[in-house]
Amino acid sequence: MNNIVLKYGLRFVLLLLFQVLVLKQIPFGPIGSIWADPFVYPLLIMLLPVKTSKELLLILAFGFGLLVDAFYDSWGVHASALVFMAFLRPALLRRLEPQRGYTLNYGLTIRRYNLIWFAGYAAWMLAFFLLFYNSMLVFTPVYTVEILLRTFLSFVTSFLFVMIFMLIFNPLD
Repeated sequence: MNNIVLKYGLRFVLLLLFQVLVLKQIPFGPIGSIWADPFVYPLLIMLLPVKTSKELLLILAFGFGLLVDAFYDSWGVHASALVFMAFLRPALLRRLEPQRGYTLNYGLTIRRYNLIWFAGYAAWMLAFFLLFYNSMLVFTPVYTVEILLRTFLSFVTSFLFVMIFMLIFNPLD
């Protein structure tokens, strides 16, 4: 138990520091007035074991999202998007379940499954997260084109960073 808490605690600190100290500081230049916002911190929720209870998943997502919101001065936007992603995670996992099933006690990583499966899983999770996040930033359907463009640009950069992060660190769990 202590080893698991330490491992996920270290991952939490690493992802938060990378998000806030590196990715927040890099401007991913405008296309008109549209910016791409790369995010890697959703990996914290994505990599949790399958057996993680829904309640714990939502509480962790809310707490971690609020902490990121504190650094981004956007109270509630990151928390709501991360909770939305955590809420959809069990349904998405049922839909993407591999033929041999999941190993319930272990995290959802490239080493446990394969690169293709993880890339599909990460792509869906990031797409849901970013669409909700960008919708909450604007909070009106008037800017639908801007929301979709921002989501696409953010998805490309976020997915690239998530896959690089996973391939460099390549955690077992």
